[in-house]
Amino acid sequence: MKKLYLIALISFIIVNITSCNNFLDVVPDDIANIEHVFASKERAEHYLATLYTYAPNVHRWEQRSLMFLGGDDLWTYSTDNNPDKSPAFRIARGEQNVSSPFENYWDNNMYMAIRDCNIFIEEMSKSERVPDLDMRIRKRWIAEAKFLKAYYLFLLFRMYGPIPIVDTNLSVGESVDAVAVKRNTVDDVVNYISNLLDEAIGINPSGENEGSGDAGLPLIIENTEEELGRATIGIAYMLKAKLWATAASPLFNGNPDYKGFADKDGVMLFPQEYDKTKWNRSLDACEDALKNIPGVGLYVFTEEIGLNEKTQYQMNLRGAVTEPYNKEIIWGRYWRPYDNLVFQGEASVPRLMADVPNGFQSSTFSVTLNMVERFYTKNGVPIEEDKEWAPWNYPNRYMVKDIGEDQKYNLIVGYKTAVLNQDRENRFYASLMFDGSVVYMNSSAVKGGEEFSHEIRTMAGDNNAIVNDNRATVTGYWPRKYLNWKYSHSSSGVTSITYPYPEMRLADLKLLYAEVLNEVGKSSQAIIQVDEVRARAGLKGVVESWSKHSKNPTKPTTQNGLREIIHREREIELALEGHRLWDLKRWKESVVFLNKDVKGWNVKAGTASQYYQVNKIYEQTFVAPRDYLWPISLNAILRNPNLVQNPGW
Repeated sequence: MKKLYLIALISFIIVNITSCNNFLDVVPDDIANIEHVFASKERAEHYLATLYTYAPNVHRWEQRSLMFLGGDDLWTYSTDNNPDKSPAFRIARGEQNVSSPFENYWDNNMYMAIRDCNIFIEEMSKSERVPDLDMRIRKRWIAEAKFLKAYYLFLLFRMYGPIPIVDTNLSVGESVDAVAVKRNTVDDVVNYISNLLDEAIGINPSGENEGSGDAGLPLIIENTEEELGRATIGIAYMLKAKLWATAASPLFNGNPDYKGFADKDGVMLFPQEYDKTKWNRSLDACEDALKNIPGVGLYVFTEEIGLNEKTQYQMNLRGAVTEPYNKEIIWGRYWRPYDNLVFQGEASVPRLMADVPNGFQSSTFSVTLNMVERFYTKNGVPIEEDKEWAPWNYPNRYMVKDIGEDQKYNLIVGYKTAVLNQDRENRFYASLMFDGSVVYMNSSAVKGGEEFSHEIRTMAGDNNAIVNDNRATVTGYWPRKYLNWKYSHSSSGVTSITYPYPEMRLADLKLLYAEVLNEVGKSSQAIIQVDEVRARAGLKGVVESWSKHSKNPTKPTTQNGLREIIHREREIELALEGHRLWDLKRWKESVVFLNKDVKGWNVKAGTASQYYQVNKIYEQTFVAPRDYLWPISLNAILRNPNLVQNPGW
């Protein structure tokens, strides 16, 4: 590990990619005197930097993150012998509890982050603090703190629903009654966060924008060497769009499951009736975000020429995720370069590179068979709907079939693999690695006009086979999407380009915009947004694809049908990026998907007939409506008599 860390650090310094670490990666100063903290620009900026560090870890090698685990798309090896390694995975296994909740943002540092945001906002609003600070910078810093406070409140909201709003910090001498805060209603929480984002953007109470950068966040990051990763107007607008889309979605908008859910004074915490206007608020924020992100566009891979069309489309999606600060990234969040480098290794098949020692084992992340089946066929429609693919292939999708010449550049010609892996869309091959697939990397570039790729063979005895149960795939699928194409692993160590986590990217915004447009009755405009994302992956438009290839050719012509299409587009385009868990919750679809058996191949077998047998890995359960919201810990309930527990807990 020490050797790996050193290599990662050296590699990071050489490529000098994630420059935002100069601002974000700081240790909070332990200073008790507030006046001293805000006496100089340097110390005040240090304090602002600590506010960013409260954001939940993207991934750390010592603990698996809720960013990637907790749902049904990714699985990992058993944590029975090391239960603290992955609390998020314990949630996916249905082990959430009230006595000691996993991923307990309520009791842990999220309210501490909000407290520190309040301190910064209050102190920097005083003219005597950092008296020589330029007013434009002061307003920007305050706006950043307001954005971060809104972001942390949003994370709490989508986990717990109605939460207490702590607008200002309570003094030490406050009474017990004042400290025992109550949960605010869902509508109060959403409106508060939305107003806070407006203040950060620079929108005054009348709804007018006071001017980009003059009264709030900047339109763009000008000092890219030191400030990439800090908040902008576009990021704030996109968070506002996500906030209102969440508030407008079935989980929070007139949900009958929470009918009558009230606090101890009888105040209803959830809206009792559906409110369509919430989609309009999200629509406005989506359009404002698209207007306020200069230079943004869907990423297209251009680093290598002469690629086959199939590979080109795959590299478009891979690069959108792993190319540092490409034009598609709206908010790239910093994480430790070492963690990012280890993360890429954990997503890789064992011995992807030929000279890696046989003993090396990778593969923390396994993509479930359930997620594999969500991707489209090569015709751009669901595998169960494709009238060409489905009649024979769908009922026989787990059978083994020889790979034909027509699938060159995706699969190993002449090799045997499951029907399920064949004739799928480009995003399928961009997102996944598996037995019989080929992976294009920098080390397998175009040579002499011919494209070469690494061939993946994972059955027992093959080069990429698992060696032991520890740190090994449990399904037979790896998330290729996480692997930068310049990743290299040899007997001398690991090198790669490290990249920021794409917390927000344009495809996410466009598909959210499409969802919102459909909900407000603008289906034709919604289809335009979806089709642009599909075109980047080499797929025809929704209407054409469904009319030509689907058993349900009129599906895009109805609001319900188009809603289902847009939901699935989000599942596919944003697969394995940390969105699915929260999308399924807000759509109230977790009860459907998270109550299926987790499945994969018989990964220890040495022949195709044995390997391609479906194994039940885990019997996943999701109790509705209980599991849609996190439990508040028993300790928090006992400490504060004004709190009420979420239903079912």
